[in-house]
Amino acid sequence: MSTFFLDGLYIVFWVPALVLTTALVIKLPSIVKLWKDPLLRSVGGLLVLACAIFVFAAPPTIAWTNRVTGVPNISAPLVYSLLTTYCGSCLLLVAAWRNGISDRSAVTSRAMRWVLLAYSGVIVALWVLFALADVQEERLRDFDTYYANAAFIRELIVLYLLAHAVAGLITAKLIWNWVRTGGLDAWLRAGLTCLGAGNATNLIFDSAKLSAVVARWNGDDLDWLSTELAPPVASIAAILIAVGFVLPHVGQYLYRRSRIWLNHWHLRPLYRLMRTVSDDRIPFKLGSAAELRLTRRETFIRDALLRLGRYVDEDLAQRAYDAARHLEYAPGRATSLAHVVTIHDALETRRRLREEGATGPPDSPDTEDLLEGIEDVSRALRHTEDIRAVRERAATAAGERVPPI
Repeated sequence: MSTFFLDGLYIVFWVPALVLTTALVIKLPSIVKLWKDPLLRSVGGLLVLACAIFVFAAPPTIAWTNRVTGVPNISAPLVYSLLTTYCGSCLLLVAAWRNGISDRSAVTSRAMRWVLLAYSGVIVALWVLFALADVQEERLRDFDTYYANAAFIRELIVLYLLAHAVAGLITAKLIWNWVRTGGLDAWLRAGLTCLGAGNATNLIFDSAKLSAVVARWNGDDLDWLSTELAPPVASIAAILIAVGFVLPHVGQYLYRRSRIWLNHWHLRPLYRLMRTVSDDRIPFKLGSAAELRLTRRETFIRDALLRLGRYVDEDLAQRAYDAARHLEYAPGRATSLAHVVTIHDALETRRRLREEGATGPPDSPDTEDLLEGIEDVSRALRHTEDIRAVRERAATAAGERVPPI
């Protein structure tokens, strides 16, 4: 037995079925939440169809289906009908996905109607041809090649392979044209690329199957193309398609989560510095959402900066900015470094006044820019040498002694 089937485990059928099921589980919350979205429902249905194909195409399931129905080889038209339905659905989904479900143009509507009629006709023809054929000997793995010269089955095989190949070719072409257009999200582009690659890989499956059948017509034996090469190729194609469907969703989710945690980490230096201003602490709760932790940290920092605002020296802030620009820092970077210098000075002023028992100025300067740029300020706190250079330059410009950090 082929190593691809791993001693009866048939991994080339169960692995893609598992991957497709996983993809469906990942998409399921979005499908349920946005049930009225026909495109999401279509994606869910397509994943179910693809999974069903591999489940019903596995030799153990073929034997079970034939035994339960009492009809030898009835699994063949069943699997081919599922495959044809999947092909037509792919075409319809890609057309609707790209043009938008609201596109009701005459050309789009006519094309979709033709696809629906053509693939429905193919499914009916498959069952009619099977009913007319005489296929009494059960074949679990080599039905296509074993019955390649049988009347009606020959036509059935060619019909389903051509329907599958045409759908794969057109779908891949539509997807590649879409990928080449501008304005696509990076994750959507990656997902479409996987979908296109999966549909293109399916053409190898069709070529292998058809080559083995044609070889039988000519009296040759290339059955291994159908029984050994085609199944793993179909497995790879299914995995690529499953990844293509979930990659935009999962990628965007992971990207958003990573940005939240990265922002939380970037705010850590400023948070630790502001803890010297406020006696409050952010309560730690195991399992708190990342968004909530980030919001709490941002709120804590802004509240502490507002308390510190009355001690901010606006003249120093301007001198620090001018010093940073003189040191050839970019405007944004110069602003962040100037804010850091100003915050350090405000903390020192606050400490000194408290030791002297004096109160700070009653009025607080405008700290709107500082409050808006807290992440950049926090990141600038990690660069001690840059801060020191700006402080020295600003102090020199005012003729003052450079205070320590």
